[in-house]
Formats: sequence, structure tokens, C-alpha cells
Amino acid sequence: MTAFKKRVYGCAIVKATNANYNADFSHQPRTLPNGVVYATDKAKKYPVRNFLLKELQEKVFYFKSFKEDTLQPRDLNERYEQLFGVFPTAKGKDKDAVIKKAVASNLLSCIDVRLFGGTFAGKTNLSLHGPVQITHGENRYALENTIYSEQIMSPFRNSSEKGADSDASTLGTQARLQEGHYVHNISVNPKNLDELNALLGDQGTALSEQDIEKLKEALRVGVTYYDSSSKAGVENELLLWVELKEGSRQVMPSFVKWIAVSEDGVIDLSKVSAYLAQEHIKAQVEKVELFYNEFVTQVEGAPKGAVVSPLDAVSASV
Repeated sequence: MTAFKKRVYGCAIVKATNANYNADFSHQPRTLPNGVVYATDKAKKYPVRNFLLKELQEKVFYFKSFKEDTLQPRDLNERYEQLFGVFPTAKGKDKDAVIKKAVASNLLSCIDVRLFGGTFAGKTNLSLHGPVQITHGENRYALENTIYSEQIMSPFRNSSEKGADSDASTLGTQARLQEGHYVHNISVNPKNLDELNALLGDQGTALSEQDIEKLKEALRVGVTYYDSSSKAGVENELLLWVELKEGSRQVMPSFVKWIAVSEDGVIDLSKVSAYLAQEHIKAQVEKVELFYNEFVTQVEGAPKGAVVSPLDAVSASV
């Protein structure tokens, strides 16, 4: 495996039409105090993990699984033992360090940990700083954040109801966003794993170029691949990937506020392109990739020289 050593900045856009991409605990689309609809980073990471696990058959640690006998979700230690067997033990004054190294080594064999890191607060405690960071997604659609509710009927009666209602089918409601274009900012810094891998030595696992190719595919199609009643109408729309030259120390701000989506659904990247066109920025950039489906998505102001590819193109090296 070839280690991936370059830093990356970019963004992923998710489109929702009459759908609920990320509900709060009242089942409404999440909103900021100013009324703008948003989605958490977990809403984007979950379909990425789901795609890596179920489509690419990768080992994923932070994903719900169920015990065969009770169908209860496994706890953290049970998930570890499901994937790696009996939890490690050690003796002597350095036993805690030996156990932590063994657990960290096993966790790094999972692609989601190599990408996103994670916290393990079970029989031992570890915090792994992942190279890939994804921000909350903000709706950048020009029109109002229109949320509506609709009544739905269950095919079953509620026997706990008293009186006449106990013979009626149960009624419920579901909330939807009329249209939204959620922009998640993305950054990748492989150096986040360097210190840990240096301590683990031969037991460590660095982020690889193959990992990055799989991540890019999951970022491009994972939301569309994951389907449920509330996620119907939610799909990947665009991925912008700005890869720096190896060794570059250039830092870039979030692209979220620089992206606008018009009333006609046209995605405007002009401000991002103007930033990338600066000479001191161009000198640090290895390549710019832009993924979207020209058949369904219109993009204006794309970065000059960007390599444009279909959003749903399968990576040959994956």
C-alpha cells in the first residue's frame, strides 16, 4: 500500500427534494437559530461508512451491529470483540500501554478509523485524531428554507388508546424540506496519524492512496446509495477536491459560504474559483477535481483547469 501524504481541501454537496436529510429528535429538519436548514457531519459520515462497509466490503468499526441471540445493538466492547476477538490483556507495569497499543493497532485496521479517527471509551480509553474532517452541512439554496409536514396513517390500531380511538388506525406526521442543497466542507491532513503510527511502529497502519480513492467514491455516491423512506429524495450532487502538492503547508478556509445555489438550482463556484486562481494558491495546488453529473446538475464558475468527471463514475483502483 502506498501512503497518502498530501493535504486536501474541498466540499461535498447533498441535494434534498421533498425529503429530510438529517432530522432532529422531533423529526424535523435541523435548523440554525437564523432558520437556515443544516445537517450534522454525522449525516454525511454515516452514508460514507455504510457504502464502505456494504458496497466496498471494507472493515468498518463505528457502525451499529446486533447480537444474534437478543437482536440488541452491541456495545463498544462487544463490537471490538466481534471484529477482533477476545479483548487484549497484559501483565507488568506497562500493561496499560501494551493494551492501548494492541487496541489502537486493531482499530487502525478499520478504514473508518484511519479516515475519521474515533474515541474508544471501553475496557481501555483511546482518542484517535482522524485525518479527514467533515463540517456540518449548510443549506446554500437561494430560496427560503421551506419545511412542511404531512399526515401519514399506520395500518395498525393503537390498542393503548382509550375510548373510540382504540378502534382507529394510528395517525402520525412526517416533516420534509421542500428543497435544499447542503454544503459540507472537507479537509484531509494525513499527518494527524503520524505520531500514533510512529509509536505503534510495525503495528501501525498509515492512510493509503487506496483509502483515499475509496473515500472519494463514498463521498460521491454514498448518500444516493443509502436509501430509506425519509432519505428518498436525498442524493449526492457534487464533490470538489483540491489536492495540494506533497509537503505544502498551505491552509485554506471553508468553502461553504463561497458557494451559492440559485433559484434554478445552478451551483455557483465563482468565489471558490477566484480564490484558487490566486498565484500563491495555484503554486501550492497539485490538482483540482470536480465531480458532478452534467445531465442533471448545472455548475457555473468552475475552477479553471479542474478535471471534471461524472459523479457516479466508479474508481478503477477501488
